[in-house]
Amino acid sequence: MITKNKRALCVMSGGMDSTLSAYIMKKTGYEIVAVHFNYEQRTEAKELTCFHAICDELKVISRYVLDLNFFAQIGASALTDKNIEVPTGGIQEGVPVTYVPFRNGIFLSMAAAIAEKEGAEVIAIGVVEEDSSGYPDCRESFIQSMQRTINLGTKDDTNIVIEMPLVHLKKSQIVKYALELNVPLNLTWSCYKSEDKACGVCDSCRLRLRGFDAAGVKDPIEYQ
Repeated sequence: MITKNKRALCVMSGGMDSTLSAYIMKKTGYEIVAVHFNYEQRTEAKELTCFHAICDELKVISRYVLDLNFFAQIGASALTDKNIEVPTGGIQEGVPVTYVPFRNGIFLSMAAAIAEKEGAEVIAIGVVEEDSSGYPDCRESFIQSMQRTINLGTKDDTNIVIEMPLVHLKKSQIVKYALELNVPLNLTWSCYKSEDKACGVCDSCRLRLRGFDAAGVKDPIEYQ
């Protein structure tokens, strides 16, 4: 059933997963309000460029770009601390050093404030649990707990649902779904290390390439 005249706040990194999530919301009939976070990650400039290009494709008018410089002060992640090397030796078990402490919790808290202001009924986030890098803040149970917390901490007439349409998909399924919806995958960026050509060897690149390979299609972005 198509939902008319309703708004979905989409957390959009410029990556493949969050972009597909936004396209799913658009297909469902939601007007998209987009939010992007700069948190001094290594590929901040590239991700921001991708975000705006994707929003242009989606014809998103209402966009928020929030600067969260304190993530660099916190450190403890290879994405925000230049003294910690991004691992390139292959995907390992457990929580990797690229995990940014409680990033999605902070993102969702700020997204909730925007959603309440904008009158959005939905926050959409492209977390993937089954075929991701092992980040604890991508777990379905965590996102569900954040939904409860958000609704406890907002106005009584605010009732926000957090949609995570990709949470149980594998990367190959995400690639196929994106192709079905004509998502401009050439505009998305996944690499943790580089902003010109993707490195191809960080965890995020490996997961992306593995997904395209399993889907039997070529990744449209350039690699080193």
